[in-house]
Amino acid sequence: QVQLAESGGGFAQDGGSLRLSCKATTTSFSSYAIGWVRQVPGLERRFVAAIGADGTKYYADFAKGRFTISRDNTKNTVWLQMNSLKPEDSTDYYCIAGESAWRLSQYQYKYWGQGTQVTVSN
Repeated sequence: QVQLAESGGGFAQDGGSLRLSCKATTTSFSSYAIGWVRQVPGLERRFVAAIGADGTKYYADFAKGRFTISRDNTKNTVWLQMNSLKPEDSTDYYCIAGESAWRLSQYQYKYWGQGTQVTVSN
């Protein structure tokens, strides 16, 4: 019942910024928690950030102070503003959706998008 489409990935310099977007196709966007996970090279998929229907936010430790998640229910869109990017942030980022931000932080989600690639270099 939810289709997710990510955009905004690309290239950035070490210390630079990117803003990822996740647009959802659903009639009940405001009732969903939306978040982001990333596939770290050579490692398991890792939770990045999530925002609930009530605005509650969760961040992975590596994202705190650098990444900011926000949403606009009138646009069915969630953004992930990524600042102070590092080469280790280079990977594919996926938008996810579920029933609460807390559950998303625990890797409990029902929907995910196709991903958008981020590459950070010197």
